[in-house]
Amino acid sequence: MSSKYVSSSVIKRLPRYYRFLSHLQKEGMVRISSRELAQRMGLSASQIRQDLNNFGGFGQQGYGYNIASLYKEIGKILGVDSGFKTVLIGAGNLGHTIATQMDFKALGFDLIGIFDRKETLAGQMIKGIPVRDAEELEDFCKENQVDVAVLCVPYDSAEKLVDILIPCGVRGYWNFSHYNISEKYPDVSCENVHLNDSLMTLCYQVLNRTNFGES
Repeated sequence: MSSKYVSSSVIKRLPRYYRFLSHLQKEGMVRISSRELAQRMGLSASQIRQDLNNFGGFGQQGYGYNIASLYKEIGKILGVDSGFKTVLIGAGNLGHTIATQMDFKALGFDLIGIFDRKETLAGQMIKGIPVRDAEELEDFCKENQVDVAVLCVPYDSAEKLVDILIPCGVRGYWNFSHYNISEKYPDVSCENVHLNDSLMTLCYQVLNRTNFGES
């Protein structure tokens, strides 16, 4: 993998490549050209070649890409075997759904703890993991050297939680809270998920009958 700078737009396309290649393997395909892959993904062939050239290229002239090999290489780039120790905070409807429906292990994360401040949720099992009282969060993170936190909490709760998590060494955040973690802690890795933004984007597309080529 190259150590040169790779733009965030390229990085955000890598999971799409990974997902499409998985589908192609399930269809029984062995190889694919950049042109055909581009048609399936709504991109240009040159864009795909430019993206992959950031990491070595992987294609063979006159052959295209070996799908299984490219899938494996992109998985390595994304770090799907990393097993980052992860906690999820907020076991309400959103948090419960994420914990039960997401295959954390296949995506590079090891979900080892779930926390909530509601006493009624404490002790409940979600996907084989007991919900712990949020008061235990700090000690748990220190003892288990947690890498990543999934924040499924209201905006007003997020800042206090992050202030607890940062000194514990938690440097990655999958953030559903809308709290701007990076403003206070610019050195952490943070992926913000704004469901309202996504839904409003769909509203625009339906209103204007547009499609931005993302799927």
